[in-house]
Amino acid sequence: MPTIKRCRKGIVGIEAAIILIAFVVIAAALAYVVVNTGFFASQKSKDTVMRGISEAASSLQLDGSVLAYVDGTNVTALVVPVKVSVGREGVDVSSNSLVVTVWVTGTGTSAYMPDIYNGIIGEEANNIIFNTTNLTGTIANISESADGKPVAYMAIVNSDDDNLLESNEKGFLIIYLGSNNAAKEYDKVKVEVKAPVGASLIVEREIPAGLEANQFIDLR
Repeated sequence: MPTIKRCRKGIVGIEAAIILIAFVVIAAALAYVVVNTGFFASQKSKDTVMRGISEAASSLQLDGSVLAYVDGTNVTALVVPVKVSVGREGVDVSSNSLVVTVWVTGTGTSAYMPDIYNGIIGEEANNIIFNTTNLTGTIANISESADGKPVAYMAIVNSDDDNLLESNEKGFLIIYLGSNNAAKEYDKVKVEVKAPVGASLIVEREIPAGLEANQFIDLR
């Protein structure tokens, strides 16, 4: 009897197509997972870098000359002008957010004053009147209320009556050193201002010779 030949090429082609489609689907799924993982890792890396940059840069920067007030023959108060650093929208300068530490060192002098910040003063806040044209009176009021202890306040010019120092405002950090921590001629004064976010603002100055009573001197 004649042999009947059967062609199975069509069936083999369908099986191969099914296997190929399965491989493509699995490869697409794996590629999707890998790509998503890569995007997630890249975003986390970017966030980490941005947080590192944010913490490395200070939120506050010096905005003018540091003034020292001479009462008698010693420096009893400092005025440090500050503003918000470039790229920052605002810095919380309330009493629970800012930390101010002061060192006074020199011949026969060694004073360490940690965490002396006491908040914001305004027109009549904290029973202290702030007047840019009468800093002597402001320091006298602070001295009277401090009872000889070191204390620091932030006065904000052009304030909108909130706890933020913003880009359109200027702050004056007024530091009263206290009756026992006054800086003498050639002493070195170091002020560290730590905001909630960012590195500390550190200001170091040396007290010059020839101090005159009841005068403000520019510590360059």
